[in-house]
Amino acid sequence: MDVNEAITGRRAVRDYTAQNVDAPVIRHLIDAALYAPSAGDEQPCTFTVVREQGVLDGISAAAKSYRHTLPDSAQAHGQLSRFQALLADPDFHIFYHAPVLIVISAAAPGPWIIEDCALAAENLMLAAHAAGLGTCWIGFAQGFLNTLEGKKVLGLPGPWVPVAPIVVGHPKAIPPRVPRRQPQVRWIG
Repeated sequence: MDVNEAITGRRAVRDYTAQNVDAPVIRHLIDAALYAPSAGDEQPCTFTVVREQGVLDGISAAAKSYRHTLPDSAQAHGQLSRFQALLADPDFHIFYHAPVLIVISAAAPGPWIIEDCALAAENLMLAAHAAGLGTCWIGFAQGFLNTLEGKKVLGLPGPWVPVAPIVVGHPKAIPPRVPRRQPQVRWIG
């Protein structure tokens, strides 16, 4: 698969089979993430792989109680009440029962760690799509994972900053393509 096919074919997958993802495949995805650019070549990204379903279930339950930490932009875009209802649903699993969670964190605070981890996450997600896997960045997990309790569950040192919780698994179906808006492009010169 060429890079353009990976970019245009990747989807946020929210329905997974129970099939495990083998450790060498996960390592391949992490290796792809390592090739992302980072500010000043700091390479701050660390990777925590969670494959224990009980731990995933526990994080899901704990994260749902952090619905008060939803970003202000959810209110601005009229999604707050929908998100709050979803998180209040006892049957909703924030990880969509995916078999793997890879949390990309920064090893220490810094001015561009969010950008660095996001670039690594995109590489990981594109590599997963090229390997026939589905992924989804789980923003609902971020509020909990950035607490002392969340870091403890992941075994992260206190200074580390969890940025990108990405679920990975075999999709039950490929979601349809979402139409893209025409870009607003301004040319200077």
